This record gives sequence, C-alpha cells and structure tokens, in this order.
Amino acid sequence: MRYIPFGSTGAIVSELGFGGIPIIRLTTEDAVLVLKRAYDKGITFFDTANSYESSEEKFGMALSGVREKIFIATKSKNRDGKGVTEHIDLSLKRMKTDYVDLFQFHQVVQEKDWQEIIAPGGALEAALKARQQGKVRFIGITSHGIPMAMKAISTGKFVSIQFPFNFIETGAADSLLPLAQKMGIAFIAMKPFAGGAISDASLAFKFLRSYPYILPIPGYDSVKSVDQVTSFYEFPNEVIEEDRRAMESIAGTMGKQFCRRCEYCQPCPHGVSITLGMTYPLLASRMSPQVACGYVTKALETLPQCVECGACLPKCPYNLPIPDMLKKHYALFREHRKLYSNE
Repeated sequence: MRYIPFGSTGAIVSELGFGGIPIIRLTTEDAVLVLKRAYDKGITFFDTANSYESSEEKFGMALSGVREKIFIATKSKNRDGKGVTEHIDLSLKRMKTDYVDLFQFHQVVQEKDWQEIIAPGGALEAALKARQQGKVRFIGITSHGIPMAMKAISTGKFVSIQFPFNFIETGAADSLLPLAQKMGIAFIAMKPFAGGAISDASLAFKFLRSYPYILPIPGYDSVKSVDQVTSFYEFPNEVIEEDRRAMESIAGTMGKQFCRRCEYCQPCPHGVSITLGMTYPLLASRMSPQVACGYVTKALETLPQCVECGACLPKCPYNLPIPDMLKKHYALFREHRKLYSNE
C-alpha cells in the first residue's frame, strides 16, 4: 500500500479507501471485523455519511482505538446551518471522536442546493464555524454532476471533490480530474464498480490505478472482499490490450442509461420498489432470467403502482427517466415470468 498526499492539505492517506455503505447490512460484530481488517491491510482513509444508517456507529466501535492513525470522512445532506451543525455533532458522537478529518456536503447537483449551502446562515457557514471550533479539519463536497462539481471546486472553498469514476463513467477524466489536479484538490473516486454494474474487480482496479492521484473508496461487506481488493495493490499495475477491450465491451453493453443503485430516489410515495425495478435487467444478466425473475418477484410486482407522479425524478443524480425505465423493465420481467413459470 502506498500513501499519498490528500490534495494540498498536508495530510497523507492510503491510496485505497473504505466506503461505508455496505457495512450497513452487516451485524455490528461482522462490520467491526471488516473495518479492522481494512486497517490491518493498510487502509487509513474511511468514508461514511450521516445518512448511512448504522455505518458511523460501526466506524466508532471499530476504529476509535486507532483514531490518530486514520483519516475519517463523513457527509451531510442538510443545506441549512442548524441542520449541518446538528449532523456534525451527531457524527462525532456516533464515531466516538472529537473531530472528523473531512466533512463533505453530500450529493450537491442542483443549483438550488448550491445556493442554499452558500447562503448567509447556510451549511457552508456552519461547516466553517465547526472547523474553527476544531470539530472539522477540512471541508469537501460530493456530486454526481460535472457542471456543479466544476463550479464548486473552482471557488477554492473545498479541499476535495468526491465523484463517480470507473471505466463505464469516465467523464471526469476529461475536465473535472484535470481541474482538481491543477488546483491541488483531492479527487475521491466513488462507485468504482459503477453501482454494481462492474463485476470484475480486477478489471475495475486496473482502470482506477491508471490514475495514480485519485483515491477510490470501494465498499466492503466481508473480510474476503477487503483481502481481494487490497491484494491488487501489492503489485505494479498493468493494463494490457485485452483488458481495454474487455472494459470497452462492458461499457458498451451498459450504455448511458443505467441505475447505479444509489437509492436517492427512494422511498416512493406509492410503494414502488424503484431500485430493484431499475436494476432488473442487470440482475437478469447476472443471475440468469429464470433465477432473477423468481428472486425479485415480490418487489417487481410493485412496479404497476407507479403513477408517474415524478417525485423520484429530481432526486436522481443521473437524470434517469425512471418511470419510463420501470415500464420497460416490468415488461421484460413479465416476459421472463411467462417464459419460466408457464403463465
């Protein structure tokens, strides 16, 4: 494991990080084992969020004993000053620490969110105050949209940008990544597996390691997954022509419109299981249609409850036409049910 500068902050972190979403579904005991294994394997950058259910508490239980040796990042979706102050204090309590190394404004894509954050008495003002109080060392931002990410980091107010980056979603390489490097801003690569669309971990990290100044933060749900990903960093990186062709093939299959399973669209006010509906074609390709249609029958049968109210649309950071895609995916599901259940 190499250790790299975190932008121009002066902090040094592991070249591979830890994303705190998958441990939500683990028992506390198992989550602690996974987190401690990551630390033992050399990972020092741990990223979570106030909204990640039990993730922060599990960070606190596993890592409080090595607090001074690690770099902890968390996030808040609140846009008002009072809400951000409350979230920072809650994160400190949950993680059993007096400070977080990096506090990030979570999922800033819309202009209205940006304006609320920078408004007098808004979230940025509260974060700056928390930094003065020693509760926060650095302030960053996360986004899923290049225009907003470019706008935010151009202000010079943030030390880091967290953005999706993988061999399917490469847009940041052309503009955002060069700007971040030029300004000395750390680039945290979220969704290294494109929200589950990439199943070949070796291929995923061959691509990511081709960019030595980014910090990938895959999620881990087992000790085995920690061992697998960290093993890629034990040897020099090499990308051969066969790898490039495989990346291009997978990216071509996925196209531009696919769900990354961020789940920001949920809950649906009409009880639609949006995420499983949006990812059904991917499940069917992985599990086989016969297995997949049986596996998600209960969830997929909620799709006709969609009344196209549009509540999910502004929540999607990728601007996906969710109702239209759900109709299409439900039709595919029905075809599979008819084929394999003798309907």
